Amino acid sequence: MSGPDAEPETRSPLVSTEDLARYGVLPPPAPPTGRELDVLLAMLTNRRPRVGTIVVGHSRDEVCRAAAEAFAAAWQARDGTVLTTVHWPETAASWLRPAIRLTAEEPDAWVIAATVPGFAQLARRLRHSTDWDPGRTYAFAALRDSRLPALAGPQAVHGLRGATADGGTWQVHHAWVTSHPPT
Repeated sequence: MSGPDAEPETRSPLVSTEDLARYGVLPPPAPPTGRELDVLLAMLTNRRPRVGTIVVGHSRDEVCRAAAEAFAAAWQARDGTVLTTVHWPETAASWLRPAIRLTAEEPDAWVIAATVPGFAQLARRLRHSTDWDPGRTYAFAALRDSRLPALAGPQAVHGLRGATADGGTWQVHHAWVTSHPPT
């Protein structure tokens, strides 16, 4: 990897405590709305090539757990397959165990319900240690935050996309998070 956004291979995949402190306490995720869930399902249903299998990942807080469960139930009701569900703590020593569990299966896509600090850590480990593709990853509105690519590194989450609470969409393009209103 080269260029201004490249991270040296020798750099630790962990976000430093100084970088985490720089952004202060980030807000907790809000419960997903019905429109958010519908748009997230539509994004996966309308994707080509067709998405049939997914892996769901979530932070351990109640809001993210409930969002992941709601999505998994709705996906299975549409005859989709959830290969596995993986959860992770807000802080970990290396993030390797959840990263490996998240990528052990070969899904068509990943769906993430998480907080920004926890997912920033996990995304760095995913990009450093696995073949995870953020371009095949969809998330709830809680990750639509410009601090995510700032903390994770712009290449770590480039291509990640998701739904907004009002039924719009968003996508990470390197260091930028772009939102689109509902259609």
